[in-house]
Amino acid sequence: MHSLPDPRSATRQRAGRWKMLLLLALCAAPVVASYFTFYVIKPSGSAYGELIVPTVEIPADLPLTDLQGRPVSAASLHGQWLLTVVQPAACGEACERQLYVQRQLREMLGKNRDRVDKLWLIGQDEPAPRPELLAALSQKGVEVTVLRVPRERLAAWLKPATGKALSDHFFLVDPMGRWMLRAPADPDPKKLKGDLDKLLKASAGWDNPGR
Repeated sequence: MHSLPDPRSATRQRAGRWKMLLLLALCAAPVVASYFTFYVIKPSGSAYGELIVPTVEIPADLPLTDLQGRPVSAASLHGQWLLTVVQPAACGEACERQLYVQRQLREMLGKNRDRVDKLWLIGQDEPAPRPELLAALSQKGVEVTVLRVPRERLAAWLKPATGKALSDHFFLVDPMGRWMLRAPADPDPKKLKGDLDKLLKASAGWDNPGR
């Protein structure tokens, strides 16, 4: 003779599922609210850069390596805002100018600069950038992170505007690894800083410095 299922057990299971969903919603609420504020309410006018809707998450299997050839997991880039440049290692005048602007933009953020990392992506088979250039980019005490990546694989994540190249842009990636803004490589620094200020202010409730 089989016993009948206890209705109290089913009730407890449903209650447990609702509690779990509520917990997930509470955890996600600050992130959703910050993006709603920036994308929809836009408290200080429209963005200077081009907002990417929907955002594009960094592929988990994106093959990244450091300058010593050691593999770097895509997940290790999570946890900080990434002001990203895609330029060849044989960095010419335009490239150097963009990397200088990258460094200055971060410094202009003041107390919020520790929430932003500088990322420079170069081709997979390229040599390391010139040591003197890397030293110059680190004069403020914060090195630029240089990673190699196959260009054809990078295209699954970052994309230039129509008629442009990847090197024609700054790409802004949020702390969850999602590309969400594209700006000119030679921007109006004050206007691009305005975008960064709004994003950092809107995300202050859930984003902390460091990984």
